[in-house]
Amino acid sequence: MTDPNAPQLRRTPLTAVHERLGATLTGFAGWLMPLRYGSETAEHNAVRTAAGLFDLSHMGEITVTGPGAAAALDYALTGQPSALAPGRARYTMICSEDGGILDDLIVYRLAAGEFLVVANAANTAVVFDALAARSAARAQVTDRTAEYALIALQGPNAAAILAQLTDADLAVVRYYASYPASVAGREVLLARTGYTGEDGFELFTRPEDAEPVWDALTEAGSAHGLAAAGLAARDTLRLEAGMPLYGNELGPDVTPFDAGLGRVVKLDKPGDFVGRAALERRATAAPQRELVGLASRSRRVPRHGYDVLWDGTACGKVTSGAPSPTLGRPIAMAYVAPDVAAKARNAAQDGGPGTLAVDIRGSTVPADLVPLPFYRRPA
Repeated sequence: MTDPNAPQLRRTPLTAVHERLGATLTGFAGWLMPLRYGSETAEHNAVRTAAGLFDLSHMGEITVTGPGAAAALDYALTGQPSALAPGRARYTMICSEDGGILDDLIVYRLAAGEFLVVANAANTAVVFDALAARSAARAQVTDRTAEYALIALQGPNAAAILAQLTDADLAVVRYYASYPASVAGREVLLARTGYTGEDGFELFTRPEDAEPVWDALTEAGSAHGLAAAGLAARDTLRLEAGMPLYGNELGPDVTPFDAGLGRVVKLDKPGDFVGRAALERRATAAPQRELVGLASRSRRVPRHGYDVLWDGTACGKVTSGAPSPTLGRPIAMAYVAPDVAAKARNAAQDGGPGTLAVDIRGSTVPADLVPLPFYRRPA
């Protein structure tokens, strides 16, 4: 089933595959993307128990190259890409001068003077413009999104499936590392990264190689419970794993410290970087809000934008919410006042009733404050 606005949307190199599989396609960040192929709960559970295959070709790929590339990225981002060894990757952020988050990113160092920056689809142009402006004459910044397809293979059986198709020694492919490799006879950049809370891999391919690689993975995974999975399952998976989503937990009015991600801000790196002064102030200031996990005590689902209540008074907002197939109850992330979070924790420790709640369309629904992430994969 195809979205009626499909002609205005960009198609990924795998759109024809999704159509053959009967996916429900929808517009997302300007792209025509698979929302689900059948049951999103079944797709979610396949990733948790076996493996799932995702088309992520809507993500933005931007290269930063040249002798000054590392220094340019150190200035542009909150992290320190210059400290990465070739073949390694890091989660980081790009902020404005006031410390607000423009996007969260993964930066791969491919060689001494070559970096691949992966941006969220909706923010690719913003990230490209900011990197280009901040790099000045020190590095070449190029939007290469059209030159890549991106396939994610996620789940406990991911390595067993991929091992059938590559000579790469997956046992030595570390988390947040990337290697040039051959998969099903096609050259890829193979990264051990993901957005599901499970072990897995992301394969950057040429657009013309995406379908053969997808088909080979599908065949290799047939005996391992592999299922094609869409955006709906990806969202519930990342929510269970406590992973933030730009536009929900992250945005231009949120700093990394607000989101509990101050670790990505390297205030000890040498030299200046965009947003340093604001983020230094924020690092030592009393927090104004805290990102917390909520588990509903009813089957009603807290959704983005709903008020969080303490003793009947609004104290925050839900940022993301959905039924959790793994936990069997609705869950949510929310920003709340820090003093309320402390009171709720103390009440729970004392065996109190727990008076946090969510206003769900006029009804007050009790919710437990729970640690993030909601789910951790077994060791």
